[in-house]
Amino acid sequence: MKIGIIGAGNIGGNLTRRLSALGHDVSVANSRGPQTLTALEKETGARPVAVGEAARGAEVVVITVPLKAVADLPSGVLDGAADGVAVIDTGNYYPRSRDGRIAGIEDEGLTESRWTERQVGHAVVKAFNGTYAADILDRHRPAGDQDRLALPVASDDEAAKAKVRALIDELGFDTVDAGGLDDSWRQQPGTPVYGLREGVEAVTKALAEASPERTPEFRG
Repeated sequence: MKIGIIGAGNIGGNLTRRLSALGHDVSVANSRGPQTLTALEKETGARPVAVGEAARGAEVVVITVPLKAVADLPSGVLDGAADGVAVIDTGNYYPRSRDGRIAGIEDEGLTESRWTERQVGHAVVKAFNGTYAADILDRHRPAGDQDRLALPVASDDEAAKAKVRALIDELGFDTVDAGGLDDSWRQQPGTPVYGLREGVEAVTKALAEASPERTPEFRG
């Protein structure tokens, strides 16, 4: 597939490495410009582009930038993407340590990914937000392996969710359907599943045990 990745930090960089290694056509962008991504290009063969070009022709777009930076993405950042594009949101809200207070989340009670969806004007799939970046490179396993980790995936767009779950399976991880975006609070920071390195059964249980009440460190 043609895949665009917006953000070349820990998660974005390692997804670029793995997806390129699997044979996908990957374009990658960051806030500092494509000239800063030449080392990643040399390592992976991925194509560095400007942020506004990352989605062009893409069947999957990964938005993996700090949550506070989502509102600063170029207008129409997803213009030119393929019909039926699946947009993955890996973001987390860290109001005290990084993002500051985001009114839509605090005052309207939006889930983090619902807020992101409004900023980019397109349905999103919440995935990888509780995944350790190193695990993308080091903890992938073939289907059926007893040590295979599972990742929760939430979206209102069932077709996009299915596409993302298939891609995650190809990356070497199981998935658990975590419902729609209004249910995605179950995988936000501070919940039992956040950062959990376990299989399908444990991830399913952790999602069920989540509380909608944010812990103090994740309230603005």
